[in-house]
Amino acid sequence: MNPKTFKIKSFGCQMNVYDGERMAELLGAQGMAAAAEGDDADLVVLNTCHIREKAAEKAYSDVGRLRREDGSKPLVALAGCVAQAEGAEAQRRSPLIDIVVGPQAYHRLPQMVVEATRGARPVDTDMPAISKFDAFPPRRRANPSSFLTIQEGCDKFCTYCVVPYTRGAEISRPEADIIAEAHGLVDAGARDIVLLGQNVNAWTSDERDFADLIRSLAVIDGLERIRYTTSHPADMNDALIAAHGEVAKLMPYLHLPVQSGSNRILKAMNRSHTVETYLATLERVRAARSDIALSGDFIVGFPGETEEDFEATLQIVDAVGYASAYSFKYSPRPGTPAATMEDQIPRDIMDERLHRLQARITKHQLAFNQSKTGLATEVLIERRGRHGRQMIGKSPWLQSVHVETDAQPGDIIPVTLIGAGPNSMSGAERQKAAA
Repeated sequence: MNPKTFKIKSFGCQMNVYDGERMAELLGAQGMAAAAEGDDADLVVLNTCHIREKAAEKAYSDVGRLRREDGSKPLVALAGCVAQAEGAEAQRRSPLIDIVVGPQAYHRLPQMVVEATRGARPVDTDMPAISKFDAFPPRRRANPSSFLTIQEGCDKFCTYCVVPYTRGAEISRPEADIIAEAHGLVDAGARDIVLLGQNVNAWTSDERDFADLIRSLAVIDGLERIRYTTSHPADMNDALIAAHGEVAKLMPYLHLPVQSGSNRILKAMNRSHTVETYLATLERVRAARSDIALSGDFIVGFPGETEEDFEATLQIVDAVGYASAYSFKYSPRPGTPAATMEDQIPRDIMDERLHRLQARITKHQLAFNQSKTGLATEVLIERRGRHGRQMIGKSPWLQSVHVETDAQPGDIIPVTLIGAGPNSMSGAERQKAAA
């Protein structure tokens, strides 16, 4: 029997969230409906991440929990990067998996569901050149802040990373297609669009670069805010840096991963920047947009990392003063060069270093938020809070702001920031100035 309801559970990065939304649209176009919260679904799609070992293991654990008390189970589709990396082996590892579909082939999911209902166990991990986007229905639903994938894949080959193997080579969507999807999102209620890519600032199409795309998007009526992630230091060119100072809709926030503060470790990671070139890039960005909030990624415990190397990472955190940052323990991924390097770091040392790093990051996050206390700004309301008239929105610097207001999701309201914690701020709504 063909499934009538579905659930999609996405793990990992924002691109997986976007992919999950598009798969839901594909299934909806086939007449299926999203199952209500707490209800069983006829089809469950686990949209997986392979960047870290725990995320992959969690996906298999979730597969096992899908068997119901009466012994039945839904149709199970394993999607995303674990599916790409393991292919048919995933079904041998877990016989509960009916469908395996990689991130470049999920436009075929509706047809694969049909095949599975007929007794097949389809697997598709092909990597066609972005043809999946042509199969998507028009965007008809959007959150106040919505994701839009513009680029996929990676050519950088960092020694710790599986992305080049699970997402393929760097490829950019045509500008006209991106503009059309952005218009659809705005028509559906989006006020803020977050442009996504494994190396989003490497986007290029017909001799136009990422800064050109941002300027094209900025003229769309109703689109009030533009952000992007994840960017690579090697692709922060002069035009993009200038856009941060010249395009009012491009928010004062930049996520630019560095991964380590040690040049020796950066070289072992095959990162193309040094500490010095990275800091010089941030200086240029701050010169273009003095109030910009800076964010980064860090890996602790990379093979061969000494205490001196780790101290250098703490030093770069202090030097930059990140408004936010993401930090992770190194996780060896099969097939990557770093997985077979000598001097793998013991888990207890990684745990201790991560704790110290996160404490340092939290200190700077709090300091950044406190520096905005008393500032008058605008907040994009995204969702309801936990009580009364409390709503939660985002500041231009991507801070979560709690405010008492009658405004609704999608509204942009004037707010004075009045309180700061390390992870959020409180605000007081101001009266709009008379026209």
